[in-house]
Order: sequence, then structure tokens, then C-alpha cells
Amino acid sequence: MLNRLLGWLQEGGQDFSRGRDELQMAVAALLLEAAAVEGQFDERERDVIRQLLTARFDLTADEAQELVAAAQRRVDGSAQLFGFTSTINTKLERERRVEVIEMLWEVAYADGVLDPLEDSLLRRVGGLIDVSDRERGEARRRVLRRLGLEP
Repeated sequence: MLNRLLGWLQEGGQDFSRGRDELQMAVAALLLEAAAVEGQFDERERDVIRQLLTARFDLTADEAQELVAAAQRRVDGSAQLFGFTSTINTKLERERRVEVIEMLWEVAYADGVLDPLEDSLLRRVGGLIDVSDRERGEARRRVLRRLGLEP
């Protein structure tokens, strides 16, 4: 697990404060924000988040569940995205930040429909992690193709 995570980070720089890697926590928190932004956060979205975290960080199902729970506590205690996006900016290269945007699109489309609030959040996060509108749009198209939701 550690080798895969280190390879994904490319820069190393793990910070296990509070027993959790800060990058994992930041990504999980943003995914939770995307799931909850439209006011409905169902089990399907929670499952997508756990699957994304399991795959991205090579976690077990239990580890992913623990990460989601810890990230939910962080989100509940924070009113701003800046801390989460700042961690992503400092720990990930552009290519990896675009992958985070793809993960967010997958959560936004977990119910098959994009809510305007989800779209707005993705636009804000994209700006905060320095992912251009073009890159964000390309990431969205890749996710739509993968999910079979292409127009």
C-alpha cells in the first residue's frame, strides 16, 4: 500500500498527523463535500466514495470506511474548502490534481444527474487546485464515458 501511495504522490511528503495521511484526508473531505452539496447524501454516493478511496489509495474496505468517517468529522468541523485544497496543491502535481477532479465528477454523477450546486462546487475546487476549465471539462467527459452517461 505504501509503495503505491508514494508512487501516486510522486513527491512523498506524507504527514500522518491525527493518524491519517493529510492528502488522503483532503481528497476524502472534498469527495464528501461533493456528495453533500445538493443537500442529499445517499448510500450510493457513500459507496462511490469508498470505492474511489479504496482504488486510489489501495485501502482495504475497513480502511476506506475509517477514512470516510474521519474525513466526515473534519468536514463537519470546517466551513472552508481552502485547507483541503491547499493540501492537494502542495502534495500533488497537476496531472494528479486533474485525477482528483475526475474523482469528484464520479461522486457528482453517482446518482446519474449533475445538480447545479455540484457543478458550482467542481468549478470552485478546480480553481482552487489550479485545474483549468478545459481540463475540468475533459475530466468530466472521461467520467461520463466511463459511467455510460454520454449525451
